[in-house]
Amino acid sequence: MDFHHISVLPRETIDSLNIRPDGIYVDGTLGGGGHASLVAAKLGEGGRLIGIDQDADAIQAAGERLKPFGDKVTVVRDNYVNLPTVLDNLGIPRADGIYLDLGVSSYQLDNAERGFSYMEDAPLDMRMDRRSARTAADLVNEESEAELARIIRVYGEDRFSNQIARRIVETRAKKPIETTGELAALVKRVIPMRLQKTGGHPAMRTFQALRIALNGELTVLEQAIDEMILRLQPGGRLSIITFHSLEDRIVKEGFRRNASPCTCPPDFPICVCGKKSRGRVVTGKPIVPTAEEVAANPRSRSAKLRVFERGGIL
Repeated sequence: MDFHHISVLPRETIDSLNIRPDGIYVDGTLGGGGHASLVAAKLGEGGRLIGIDQDADAIQAAGERLKPFGDKVTVVRDNYVNLPTVLDNLGIPRADGIYLDLGVSSYQLDNAERGFSYMEDAPLDMRMDRRSARTAADLVNEESEAELARIIRVYGEDRFSNQIARRIVETRAKKPIETTGELAALVKRVIPMRLQKTGGHPAMRTFQALRIALNGELTVLEQAIDEMILRLQPGGRLSIITFHSLEDRIVKEGFRRNASPCTCPPDFPICVCGKKSRGRVVTGKPIVPTAEEVAANPRSRSAKLRVFERGGIL
């Protein structure tokens, strides 16, 4: 199937970057190239866009979509956590803007064989980068009951995590859990019927949790924020779109830490810790989709955009 993804908060994201025609911009989650095509369209002859994604299907789709922009665009298959290395390899010390769209693409959700969706029966995969050996089936069938419960509780924020983990272990003792349908049905049997009429599919939180754990999504985000800010030019901006509270909390805290890093007690008359601010948080409150965008693209409803601006001079 074609790589299809509707970019979330497109105008807001582009506006947040204050794009200069001769600037250098980095799309750390290239996807199908939706945001990237909008950025590239604003670049002049001296401008450049670096697109990074770990998904081979995304790389192929974005490469085709961005062909009209020629040498202005460079596409790299990698994880955005390695952005400093990618820029070093390209001889780029700093960028004028970096942005991330952390959502799972519509292609990944709708393409059953990728194993992200609880709506169709398919191999339990969930790998963002299919060069990785371990799948969600490996995680489900190999981790201890305690670890599975932790993953579902922390990353899925599901209060039935212990019961779900116990049912997984009981089920796999008889036969390995190999498909999305098997896992979704298992979770559905655990969640009380009275709660299945509200709040979406009963397996939604478990699938989210396993995907996050398998791909190390929150760990990567935590590791990357400081490094991305350090690779910005003064006045450059880092814009990040999140889709659930765990991601948003990491971004909010990461931006706050970089804006106000001082660790001195509040009653100290002067700062003695020596930690200097790297800039300012542009968005006091996150930017969210309009009602019109949510109506046109329901998957955008939980999106939040936060923006940080690098301060100082080099």
